[in-house]
This record gives sequence, C-alpha cells and structure tokens, in this order.
Amino acid sequence: MNAPARLLVVLDADSTLIENEVIELLADAAGSLALVAEVTDRAMRGELDFAESLRQRVATLAGLSTDVFAQVGALIRPTAGVHDLINGLHVGGSRIGVVSGGFHELLDPLAATLGLDHWRANRLEVEDGHITGRLSGPIIDASAKAAALVEWAALDGVDLCSTVAVGDGANDLTMMRIAGLGVAFNAKPIVRRSADLVIGTNDLSQVLPLLGLRG
Repeated sequence: MNAPARLLVVLDADSTLIENEVIELLADAAGSLALVAEVTDRAMRGELDFAESLRQRVATLAGLSTDVFAQVGALIRPTAGVHDLINGLHVGGSRIGVVSGGFHELLDPLAATLGLDHWRANRLEVEDGHITGRLSGPIIDASAKAAALVEWAALDGVDLCSTVAVGDGANDLTMMRIAGLGVAFNAKPIVRRSADLVIGTNDLSQVLPLLGLRG
C-alpha cells in the first residue's frame, strides 16, 4: 500500500493552471466570443449562478466540429511555474489535482502531459462529430469542486487540514473554504478578499514556499 501523501494541492484550471479561458477559445471558434466573455466575467464575479451561466455559454458552441478540440488544445498555455510546482510537490511526497469548470476534452491531454495525479471537469455532449451545445453528465460547479478535493484527500490519505486549494474565481471559494489553506491566484476581488493568502505574481511556483517546499 502506498504511503499517505504529505499534502494535496488542488488547482482551478482556467486562469490558474493555464493562462487561458478554454470556453472563450471555443467561443472564438464559434463566433460567440463577446457574449461568452461577458457571461464568464459575471459568473466569476459571483453575479450569476455558475451552472446556468455554463449552460448559456455552451449553447453558443452548438454545431462546432470536434476537430476544434485539437485546434484549441494547441492554443492552451500552462501558467508560468506550473512544472516547478508539480515537480516540487512530487519530490516532497505530495499530490496535485485540478478541478475545472472547463471540459475534459481539453483537460485530459494536458493533465496527462503535465503529470497530474487527479483531474475532473465537465463534458461536452457530442453527436455525429459535432458539439450539440449541451453538457453530458454532472456539472462541475463550486460544490462539485469541493467534493473532488474531499474525495481526493481521502484517496491520498491526506487530512483536510493538509489540503491546499488554489483558484481565481467565485466558483473556487467553496473548496478554498474547506481546504486547510485557500490561496488566491490571479484572482478576482471577491476571491482575494476571502482567501487565506494571495499570490500577487502570475507564477505558480510561488505556491511552493508557502508550503515549506522548493522547486
């Protein structure tokens, strides 16, 4: 049996693990970027229910070919310091997961490349090689993000007091509250006000010294 991990760090994906907002990259391909960007911003500020805002944004993607996943995947840029963070955690006997309000179709290949231990996201419904504009399966909202952190901590043998949640938007606040440490990164004002700690530079390796680790 594997020894329990020292720590579990759970990151948001868009604007945290990666520099991009994936829904906006998809919307750009669909010609609905302006609408989607407005809805995304309102949801991240906590002005709209996340689930409904997600459905509204996904609806604008209807008709896109699944070829768009490869096209958008090539545009995704990991945030500075992400490799150092992952390596530093693993060397220190800790684990890292990503829970995303984005989509498995884009997160899966990225997670495998980066060497993440856990990841979870929404799924887009696809029929006949095209996005339908609907979601498939449960929506990964604030409560689902928190549930993933709790689930992964149990799997890794980590007490909740030894978990760290890192995020930027209102959808991350629930998991940040239940984690041992909630870190605002590249964050909206509502998250900066609520977090235990705020990282002011766009470099994920800055999480390591907060945990007594080095990359």
